Amino acid sequence: MSRIREVRAFEILDSRGRPTLEAEVALDDGTRARASVPSGASTGRHEALELRDGDAARYGGRGVLRAAAHVSGEIADRLRGMEAADQAAIDGALVALDGTPERSRLGGNALLAASVACARAGAASEGLPLWRHLGGAERAPLPRPMVNALSGGLHAGRAVDLQDYLAIPLSAGTFPQAIEDVSRVLAALAVELAELGQTLLRADEGGFAAFGSNEDGLIILTRAIERAGLEPGRDVAIGLDVAASHFATAAGYRLAADDQALDAAAWGERLADWTRRYPVVSVEDPFGEDDWAAWPGFTAAVGDRVQVVGDDLLCTQLDRVERAIDERAANAVLVKANQVGTLTEALAVAARARAAGWRAVVSARSGETEDDWLADLAIAAGPAQLKVGSLTQSERLAKYNRLLRESAVRADGGRLERWGDA
Repeated sequence: MSRIREVRAFEILDSRGRPTLEAEVALDDGTRARASVPSGASTGRHEALELRDGDAARYGGRGVLRAAAHVSGEIADRLRGMEAADQAAIDGALVALDGTPERSRLGGNALLAASVACARAGAASEGLPLWRHLGGAERAPLPRPMVNALSGGLHAGRAVDLQDYLAIPLSAGTFPQAIEDVSRVLAALAVELAELGQTLLRADEGGFAAFGSNEDGLIILTRAIERAGLEPGRDVAIGLDVAASHFATAAGYRLAADDQALDAAAWGERLADWTRRYPVVSVEDPFGEDDWAAWPGFTAAVGDRVQVVGDDLLCTQLDRVERAIDERAANAVLVKANQVGTLTEALAVAARARAAGWRAVVSARSGETEDDWLADLAIAAGPAQLKVGSLTQSERLAKYNRLLRESAVRADGGRLERWGDA
């Protein structure tokens, strides 16, 4: 068994030009591997702490030199000599070393950078793809993509209140076909927007940024699916990332784009109505991150035909997932590894969701890097869906291209589970 000889980290830049971490691990057999970690703009209150320097003289306080020093110091000392193949032991050591529920001492970004770099080194030493090293089944299907088409919220300067409108390919049986179908929709969407006199500006995750009211996004994207020669709801459907925590108020939900204020019941009915009138099959964070009372009723109303995804509500935290399962507050979980701190914990959340009959959606962040490890995590966590942004920008395309390459070497051409089984 190869053992860890060296661990170090340094500051690099993410897709927004802000600092993030890259870690490098060397093994005693000569294997070296690197991994970089993302950063979110739409962050949940209950997720792991992303440690920043707070020095206003550097990057407006967003530097990560302290987190890098933790990796090169305490974390390296703890991991040195451990077996690279034992990811669960490595991640357990990282969690114990930090010693805080929110990963605030060393930083969730420091822990995750070390976790992923160790996993990549272990996989390389074994001659395995990363997803297989992480415990993925030998014949694991590839994740179904959920592709950003239109953006608002914190990803697009609050052009509208809802954060993302996603194109979800349903009829495609392979990953390459799914990407091709979405590409057709995005090309048609650009024409739709141009005909409406909209500028084709891009948001953080590559979606088009300006289009009008909250419901306008549903109208325009449905037209684009039809314009692409595909059937809405059969070939390609719509997913909504509502990110409601960011327009929640003490009284309910304030929709600035529509100049309306609704209580939770009225807002839930508005969303449910949209799922009936438009080909919406997924709704993420329909209510605020602590509005537990509103979630079960909405899930009961639409959950037989729509996946209700908890992101800010759950923050990839197993205890919150357990509560949501008990209260039937959702039927799917968004898995973001940097919300929890290690790959092992992220995989455990996905496994618990599947055991409860839920779906798992493995997600990138708005501040990403060109690293592609997330694609392998989505295979290992499967059957799952993958939400990494639009079909543009290198930090997004790196993940899609990783899966296209994986499709090319598979005898089944990159098989996807049927949508009902995903």
